[in-house]
Amino acid sequence: MAEWWSIEVLNGEFSAVRWRDERASAMIEAALTNGALDASWHTDRWGVAFEVRFQNEEQWEAFRSLPAVRAALDSVPDPVNGLLIYRGRGGGSGARKRRRPRPSPAAGAIALPEPEDDSLVDLTGASAPDPALAGTGCRLTA
Repeated sequence: MAEWWSIEVLNGEFSAVRWRDERASAMIEAALTNGALDASWHTDRWGVAFEVRFQNEEQWEAFRSLPAVRAALDSVPDPVNGLLIYRGRGGGSGARKRRRPRPSPAAGAIALPEPEDDSLVDLTGASAPDPALAGTGCRLTA
């Protein structure tokens, strides 16, 4: 079963678009000559993503170990936090297919019940117990 793999390069010391412009042809050539079924670049405000699909994981590993690919990945704009590599496409979910959009909440959704008022006890009319009756077991009733 063919699987997608993603390489995301984030902006850093310089633009990830500049990095892509310098290395895109070498990355695509390396992917296609090593059995890639499909490959594409995506640009966003945070950087770029290279999505590539191989028939199996062994082809992906062979692609990753090529000197041209390793050199490209070693030269990303932010070498500490600017490189994400994962299986799948469309985010880091690792899903084999893109996620289907959820339905948006509609105006006809069921309403939650209103919260109930707290019960209050009125103590303004109560009086203190008679100290003379204390300890006799008698109860005062209102």
